[in-house]
Amino acid sequence: MARGHQKIQSQQKNAKKQAEQKKKHGHDQKTAAKAALVYTCSICRTQMPDPKTFKQHFESKHPKSPMPPELEDVQA
Repeated sequence: MARGHQKIQSQQKNAKKQAEQKKKHGHDQKTAAKAALVYTCSICRTQMPDPKTFKQHFESKHPKSPMPPELEDVQA
């Protein structure tokens, strides 16, 4: 186990290494997944990736509510 000054140096070196790896990757899964969720349900604010899934969600979760106009021509 490192102690004192050696421990601090090791932590700084590790932090620098982690930062470089993060820069190299350029993206993370959370932001990529968030960018893919483009459709938002106006009733429950749930986000969906495509109109087909959005229509299926709307039909199952909100059957009594009127269908939004952008979903009426979508094939589920």
